[in-house]
Amino acid sequence: MKKEIILKVNGEEREVIVEPRQTLLEILRNDLGLTGTKEGCGNGNCGTCTVLLEGKPVSSCLVLAVETEGQEITTIEGLAQNGKIHRIQQAFIEEGAIQCGFCSPGMILTVKALLDANPHPTEVQAKQAIAGNLCRCTGYDKIVRAILKLGQN
Repeated sequence: MKKEIILKVNGEEREVIVEPRQTLLEILRNDLGLTGTKEGCGNGNCGTCTVLLEGKPVSSCLVLAVETEGQEITTIEGLAQNGKIHRIQQAFIEEGAIQCGFCSPGMILTVKALLDANPHPTEVQAKQAIAGNLCRCTGYDKIVRAILKLGQN
């Protein structure tokens, strides 16, 4: 049985009609057109579909959309402000931490949650934070370098 809910996505309230079994990932991509959130494994192991829910990174493929009603959801599309990319995105570009780009939205949102909680992480803390995000292109060194660069500012 479908239900109308209001999601708070990227600072904006959005009304959607969902089935109880639909994931947040499905609603973001298919109903709201926020395709920056990617589906990787579909079972919460790769981090590709990571979004921030109340500021915490979650695998949107594992979260039912109905469970998120009234909570703040941030997708990669919500990071840019006034047409300017977020400083995390800029650091990823500068350090060559974006290659194919498939994992980048989830990785960047995970890093945002880390830096919001710990503005000056150590290398070990940076590696621990992104441990749930798989990347097949960069080898992680450039990503860690971007995180550490951000922690110096």
